[in-house]
Amino acid sequence: MAASGAVEPGAAVATAAASPAPAQAPAPEHLFRPISAEDEEQQPTEIESLCMNCYRNGTTRLLLTKVPFFREIIVSSFSCEHCGWNNTEIHSAGRIQDQGVRYALTVRTQEDMNREVVKTDSATTSIPELDFEIPAFTQKGALTTVEGLISRAISGLEQDQPTRRANEEAVAERIDEFIVRLKELKRVASPFTLIIDDPSGNSFVENPHAPQKDHALVITHYNRTVQQEEMLGLQAEAPEEKPEEEDLRNEVLQFNTNCPECNAPAQTNMKLVQIPHFKEVIIMATNCDSCGHRTNEVKSGGAVEPLGTRITFHITHPSDLTRDVLKSETCSVEIPELEFELGMAVLGGKFTTLEGLLKDIRELVTKNPFTLGDSSNPGQMEKLREFSQKLDQILEGNMKAHFIMNDPAGNSYLQNVYAPEDDPEMKVEHYKRTFDQNEELGLNDMKTEGYETGLAPQR
Repeated sequence: MAASGAVEPGAAVATAAASPAPAQAPAPEHLFRPISAEDEEQQPTEIESLCMNCYRNGTTRLLLTKVPFFREIIVSSFSCEHCGWNNTEIHSAGRIQDQGVRYALTVRTQEDMNREVVKTDSATTSIPELDFEIPAFTQKGALTTVEGLISRAISGLEQDQPTRRANEEAVAERIDEFIVRLKELKRVASPFTLIIDDPSGNSFVENPHAPQKDHALVITHYNRTVQQEEMLGLQAEAPEEKPEEEDLRNEVLQFNTNCPECNAPAQTNMKLVQIPHFKEVIIMATNCDSCGHRTNEVKSGGAVEPLGTRITFHITHPSDLTRDVLKSETCSVEIPELEFELGMAVLGGKFTTLEGLLKDIRELVTKNPFTLGDSSNPGQMEKLREFSQKLDQILEGNMKAHFIMNDPAGNSYLQNVYAPEDDPEMKVEHYKRTFDQNEELGLNDMKTEGYETGLAPQR
């Protein structure tokens, strides 16, 4: 059963009249300020709007903000002082991501119902146990919880029930029975699965156990289909003729782009680099002259390897932290002593040192907005404090630990200072990928032999 996509009465229609005391327009680089309860200068913009419930004027408040380590968002809240109607929506202000994302959460306890959820317009929400689905673009984006998603679905189904009882009594009875089943889910009488599939990649489900791995939440990144590209309004680029091959090893290429922080025009430098005893990689670095933001990213310059690679390194001395590390986008990182696991695609591709990668991990974990301020709880804060202390001990050389890199694509690398001899503290294993790993890399549906046969009649 699919939830109705009826327009909610709280959808505000803005008029030309603005707030009587509009705030001074912020500078472009401060348009999206990091979300913070202590930022007194971060005030919403008020706009007089038409209430679609009583057709009198209400007030819409818009807040342009940025969730650290997530996305730029626009939070809109409408309230009508005449009829009391109110409505809150969230819109992604950032770009559509390179890949879609799919969250599969197994809800077992009431704590799982309280998880924070960012759901965009393009996300499809489903509960397989009830054969229930909310299609994309039938509801507005929302910043809510798992329980809030279910309550919103119940409200949507109950909205037109009086009309159905008058015209289609049998259909109304079946919907009433289904609403009862949805309400039972809110009590978590039995486990169920909540799936949020967003081709735009801008949805999010909280991991309350960070920095530890969340065994109840499975996150999958995937390449969009042609239909999903069309649904999002993206036009696939026409294939271009392959130019003559050039030697790019001694040349730094530059192309124009926008800064990911302030969106100002910037330049990205790209260079093809040969790593000794490994392979060629592409290093891209962006430096913004407007805000000073710097970022770098590494892409593999070769194909997916026939076998996956698992590198286990024992950190025993501070000098081990100076080793070069190439972490590809498909590589996951584990530190067993900290009970920590960093999934694929997190932090992107990086070419740095082991110390630099550990510092990036510490910054990513300790500055998670869902574990700070009003959203945090003492248990989470204590876990983060203990995690940071142990990680600092490793960085200072006072604690030995194992650093494990697992890359199904085989495109990650950790420097061997004893090369070409074996490193006594490092173990490199090559393994055959599982079906699920090949599926995540898009290899199961890839046809490398005889693919021109089906195209012959079209020529």
